[in-house]
Amino acid sequence: MRPEVQAFFDPVTFTASYLVSDPATGAAAIIDPVLDFEPKAARLSTASADAMLAAVEARGLTLTYVLETHAHADHLSAADYIRGKTGAKIVIGARIVEVQETFIPVFEAQVAADGAVFDVLMNEGDVLPLGELTIGALHTPGHTPACLTYRIGDVAFVGDTIFMPDYGTARADFPGGDARTLYRSVQKVLALPPETRVFVGHDYLPQGRQQYRWETTVAEERARNIHLRDGAGEDAFVTMREARDATLTAPTLILPSLQVNIRAGALPDPSAAGNVFLQLPVTRIQNPAA
Repeated sequence: MRPEVQAFFDPVTFTASYLVSDPATGAAAIIDPVLDFEPKAARLSTASADAMLAAVEARGLTLTYVLETHAHADHLSAADYIRGKTGAKIVIGARIVEVQETFIPVFEAQVAADGAVFDVLMNEGDVLPLGELTIGALHTPGHTPACLTYRIGDVAFVGDTIFMPDYGTARADFPGGDARTLYRSVQKVLALPPETRVFVGHDYLPQGRQQYRWETTVAEERARNIHLRDGAGEDAFVTMREARDATLTAPTLILPSLQVNIRAGALPDPSAAGNVFLQLPVTRIQNPAA
């Protein structure tokens, strides 16, 4: 069956979020919603999430799930905000526990490393109902340990595993990431039927393209992905990916994003005075005179 997919693109973080629905019943899910955050003023806004919720209401849909492809390092998640507004359950890969175990000590976050702040933890092969459709989980780690690709009808929502063919694949240098694992996950995606519609998590406007894009197909990825075409094997991919990752800087919002996203998008509890604070851990510089 063919679900309906409506995309919402955030040009600040280059994030594509999706509203996917079953045309027969109106059951719907939101995928990777953005909580707007302006870092210079530490100002939060729910404008992006509200636009998605307005679309749910305008189309008469019933929102059942918020699906997170992984714990994002480049934008704050609006999953908890949407859960509070709608009662929709937050879904993420079961290995989010490993991500929590890595980052809870970094931020001294007051949350248990058991995934319990999410509602549903999925492993590969697990299935959830979405009206007359189903949501299937394909475990695609490499960018992070917990990355999932969600399969709904003829669609695959791949998060940050693979991007548009002219941009390539995701970085694999975050804690728990691994270029070789990423290559094997990409092969899972490319093994799907060639007509499968692929919706990516970001688009960064590579040189030569003027418009943002977020939809492609497995056939296009097989034929044209710049990191995989011409029969690039696993070792060549790993060499390329690791060399490229060594040139990349950390995402602008990595510190505010991770401490919120390991909490399913919930902000830390307010202080006694009613203020909410995000942690900014400072790395101790070794041998500064060297």
